[in-house]
Amino acid sequence: MNDHHHKPISRKEFLSKATLGLGAISLSSLVNPLGLFAAPAHTLTGPHFAPKAKRVIFLNMIGAPSQLDLFDYKPILTKMHGVELPESVMGNRVTATAAAQATKPIVRPLYDFRQRGNSGMWMSDLMPHMAQITDELCMINSMYTESVQHEPAQMFTHTGSEIPGRPTMGSWISYGLGSENENLPSYIALMTKGNEGGSTRLLSSGFLPAEHQGVQFRSGKDPVLFLTNPPGVTGEMRREQLDHLQKLQASQYGSWEDPAIKAKMSQYEMAFRMQTSVPEVMSTENEPDHIYELYGEDSKTPGTFASNCLLARRLAERGVRFIQLYHGNWDHHSNLPKQIPKRCKEVDQASAALIMDLKQRGLLEDTLVIWGGEFGRTSFSQGQLTKDNFGRDHHPDAYTMLMAGAGVKKGFTYGATDDFGYHITENKVHVHDLNATILYLLGMDHEKLNYKYQGRRFRLTDVHGNVVKDVLS
Repeated sequence: MNDHHHKPISRKEFLSKATLGLGAISLSSLVNPLGLFAAPAHTLTGPHFAPKAKRVIFLNMIGAPSQLDLFDYKPILTKMHGVELPESVMGNRVTATAAAQATKPIVRPLYDFRQRGNSGMWMSDLMPHMAQITDELCMINSMYTESVQHEPAQMFTHTGSEIPGRPTMGSWISYGLGSENENLPSYIALMTKGNEGGSTRLLSSGFLPAEHQGVQFRSGKDPVLFLTNPPGVTGEMRREQLDHLQKLQASQYGSWEDPAIKAKMSQYEMAFRMQTSVPEVMSTENEPDHIYELYGEDSKTPGTFASNCLLARRLAERGVRFIQLYHGNWDHHSNLPKQIPKRCKEVDQASAALIMDLKQRGLLEDTLVIWGGEFGRTSFSQGQLTKDNFGRDHHPDAYTMLMAGAGVKKGFTYGATDDFGYHITENKVHVHDLNATILYLLGMDHEKLNYKYQGRRFRLTDVHGNVVKDVLS
């Protein structure tokens, strides 16, 4: 009868049986925690090839902005405003709401479009600041995705699956590349206060080791929950406590070799170092006036999208690998004429400022900035179209994403849709393709960046995805 129970082994046996020196490395890491936690054992720590980008800033417009009112110019919508969308255009994939709608009148773009910059890129007057930097942008007008519902589509964008439980893009990047700053997490999220939109499930490391979990930074007294020592506990006391805990955990690891032990201690040590690093990075009082003017008046108010963009630049300067900003309330099924100008005003200036601020500091050349939502919007009005009011339904078959910075073409528009902005006619880009391209710019082969879990090797792009080389500079 075979004995399948795990038997503890001595340190000597552990070292003698380990191959390629991994036993010595692990033991050394446990004795020297700073070495371990600066480069966790469950990190690949290195690109597959020379990267063009060192970090990513993803500006998430949660709720799905209308590409037809912002980026994808379709003159026929103005000419046929109020006319029924031809049945031949519709196709079979529509929401239950749209399917039940008796009429589907075409609705024109809310504001005028113009060609901008030397590139002649089309952009709406709703985005005047972004319109001024079109020569820095790569606009993909031929994005498409799987789900027609918000949360599954958001999950799909960031994890490659509509079902929760997979690691998010930031976790994959942290796992693949590690951190450039041992005093800050490699994956940080910032949410607009009162307009968050994003689910904390979008920060999950899934089945990857826990040290790759996204950490949410908040505005206010405690940017990271439970980071501050409780009353009566000094920094020296906390350090002593961790040192004793380290010895206990080292003993446990020597007996059981459980990777969760390393992950837990990695998080404890990171939290200890963050007690100093987080207040420093979150403090923007010393930023000069011209920077506040660049980002807009809102940048002085903690928790706004503008202040988060400024923080994103500060985090990028400090080597954070993946910085994610969430800004919600783009879900305009109705009342779009009043709501979308508000959303654009909240994000337009700061989005453009972030790109230009990175550029003037020499950071844009190795920082990839992404701007967009989880899917697009229909060219017909949801519900009744009136003189002053209308909405647009979900549309996953054609939408726009913007990119800027490291390794992407400038002033470049890629892909095209039909006259009604309903179906893609040139250069389709699936979400898996976009994610494969992002990883490629970071020096990682999306097929090789995988993790074995429950007998299968998983990756961000599942079993799909092609690098969109036409958008690369």
